[in-house]
Amino acid sequence: MTELQERIEDLVAQGDAVSRGDAGNAVADLVQALNAGEIRSASPNEDGAWTTHAWVKQGILLGFQIGRMVDYSSERFPFYDKNTFPVKPLRKADNVRVVPGGSSIRTGSYVAPGVVCMPPMYVNVGAYVDEDTMIDSHALVGSCAQIGKRVHLSASAQVGGVLEPVHATPVIIEDDVFVGGGAGIYEGCIVREGAVLAAGVDLTSSTRLYDLVEETVHTASEDEALEVPKGAVVVPGSRAVGSDFGEEHGLSLYAPMIVKYRDAKTDAATVLEDALR
Repeated sequence: MTELQERIEDLVAQGDAVSRGDAGNAVADLVQALNAGEIRSASPNEDGAWTTHAWVKQGILLGFQIGRMVDYSSERFPFYDKNTFPVKPLRKADNVRVVPGGSSIRTGSYVAPGVVCMPPMYVNVGAYVDEDTMIDSHALVGSCAQIGKRVHLSASAQVGGVLEPVHATPVIIEDDVFVGGGAGIYEGCIVREGAVLAAGVDLTSSTRLYDLVEETVHTASEDEALEVPKGAVVVPGSRAVGSDFGEEHGLSLYAPMIVKYRDAKTDAATVLEDALR
């Protein structure tokens, strides 16, 4: 347990009686560490499992609890937010490409060198975005989400957070994953290395993911998140409603399906154009 973790857990335990000064100092230290990538809301283990650090989310919520509304407006753009979580400070030396046009990265998130942000997009507090990832237009990286290296979040892709609505574990997208346009990953799902989610795929903790290759069904449990296997190619699908009423009306339920595992043809279809960087 780190000293900062001890401080935050002690302050959170004080509830409404917490000292605003002590809490402000602890939140500032947390934000600084999150910005630098020194602390993460979840971290990978050597065996491929992920460990969630609940105290990080507690510290972020503490920051909202003690924060004051302040005016961050410029001449033509009114912005009002908690003073504890303004826009992330970035410099040219950070080598993060933020294209003009309405994008925002909140402080307390880590964005690695080589990341490209196309407008408008948003990265929320506690998120971790690793090297050479592309966040395309209208894409969202939710609070505490963990995004690996060389990930492509296509236009309108949504990676859910842990604050609104509240969830215990963050969404995790590992290295070299391709997330198609309009796809959504929520409620602590884990997308393993090299997987491909086609446009329109939605994954939640209650989703049943049908693997047509291995002839199995992937689901979440009370102790385990829904996982998309390494290299899986997932497309939207449907399964028939088996009740008499469902059959009578020709009803079906949404059912994402693994139709193949990544190969050279998949790599060619999902490669990012180097010239765009």
